[in-house]
Amino acid sequence: MSKRKVALVTGGSRGIGRGICLELGRAGYDVVVNYATRPDAADEVVEEIDKAGGCAVAVGGSVAVAEDRAVLLAKTLDRFGRIDVLVNNAGITSQGRKDILKATEESWDVVFGTNLKGPFFLTQLVANEMVREIGEKSIAGGKIVNISSISAHTISLNRADYCMTKTAIGTMTKLYAQRLAEFGIGVFEICPGVIESDMTAGVKEKYDRLIAEGLWPIRRWGRPDDVAKAVLAVVSDSFPFSTGDCINVDGGFHIRTL
Repeated sequence: MSKRKVALVTGGSRGIGRGICLELGRAGYDVVVNYATRPDAADEVVEEIDKAGGCAVAVGGSVAVAEDRAVLLAKTLDRFGRIDVLVNNAGITSQGRKDILKATEESWDVVFGTNLKGPFFLTQLVANEMVREIGEKSIAGGKIVNISSISAHTISLNRADYCMTKTAIGTMTKLYAQRLAEFGIGVFEICPGVIESDMTAGVKEKYDRLIAEGLWPIRRWGRPDDVAKAVLAVVSDSFPFSTGDCINVDGGFHIRTL
């Protein structure tokens, strides 16, 4: 069993997930870098963590698939013997970004499977393992962090299914926070704003203009490390008397202003 705390990060090969993996690795966590389609990118994250003196392993699998979720936890335990932190970061946007009047069931099923069903049942799986380990006193407690989005409260008519899954993540956070508090497992939601990454590269010009015009108070793009630092603060027990909370990492976008 690893003497260091172990963090499993879904969707950890790029963007926000990559930033979270690197931040946790630098902070002394052993890291499981989950990926769905980019083993090369996941291996690069592992290599970077290893070079910095940390320890990481890449594990493939889709969180939408029950068998993949089981393998993901099994390989985490086989490699490190414990799990202290789960970060539900993996997510996809609406397929084809169709207007709500033309939205398809196919997109609904894919997006809900990855963004909501997957995190819900992976959390269930990991939470039961954490409860077992806490009962055996092999770990002192656990942390579960769900990455949502400003789309939880700011709608896009061409991404209805995406918005709805992110809203539901907030409720899921509260449900698990209530259920797991007695075991010493804290559950949190991190709500990023517009984050600079390969996923937002196509709208860079649009948001460069909107940021300059003051769309949110802190006039710059969000970065993956902004989200990663919030995750590290939560899992490092900086909020010992909190659970079920949502932490906004959006440059102040959530502030309603007249």
